[in-house]
Amino acid sequence: MTAVALGIDAGSTTCKAVAIDAAGRIMARRVEPASPRVDAQAARLLAALRDEVGGDAPVGATGYGRKRVQATRALTEITCHALGAFALAGRPGVLVDMGGQDTKVIALGPGGEVRDFVMNDKCAAGTGRFLEVILGRLEVPLGEVGAHVADAARPVPVSSTCTVFAESEVISLVASGEPLDGIVKGLHAALASRVAALARGADQGEVFMSGGVALNPVMVAALASALGRPVSVLPEPQLVGALGAALCVKPKGACT
Repeated sequence: MTAVALGIDAGSTTCKAVAIDAAGRIMARRVEPASPRVDAQAARLLAALRDEVGGDAPVGATGYGRKRVQATRALTEITCHALGAFALAGRPGVLVDMGGQDTKVIALGPGGEVRDFVMNDKCAAGTGRFLEVILGRLEVPLGEVGAHVADAARPVPVSSTCTVFAESEVISLVASGEPLDGIVKGLHAALASRVAALARGADQGEVFMSGGVALNPVMVAALASALGRPVSVLPEPQLVGALGAALCVKPKGACT
């Protein structure tokens, strides 16, 4: 089966690309760490998808580097993430997309339309970069986060709202003898609190989560606790924006 559309989400941390069939299902995908040469990376990923699925389908591009991609259309992240999330969930709700550069909260209407949205794009403290930087400084691999949190007797509060200052704060906490397990738990609680503050203004509907941070189950649980309601991780959460970009350029006649 030949793809009817391609989508690429050129983010600040990762570059994601998908090919979809006439029913809007993902046929092939690529995920790589983002390269400074966005144009070259995007061209290579799209060429790899075309080699795999065949055809010369239209391309929708979104994300931080969308204007540097040779695409049929450059599309906003809000539009693409809303469309991709609704296609995967099949129902309205509130999407929390946590990426490396920003966090988006999007209220989805009954037809998948954007009813409202808010973004944290002023500071890395409300994004996945916050965890990446500080866990790296603590030399805690992502795969070990769950064990640390499970062993924590209590979360150690991290009060700094700036990633740079928070990094200094946790170094001081370690030096003063605070347990590493508690600091790791406190980091997740601090990030969850900031994201929950964004989401509280949205509809009190079902909460979906996407983005690379959604692959961290500790963060998902921390956000659910901060919001006081369940959080469902969408299938292949890193690909939601790329899927939406592909759906935006999918020919109407290709619908089944």
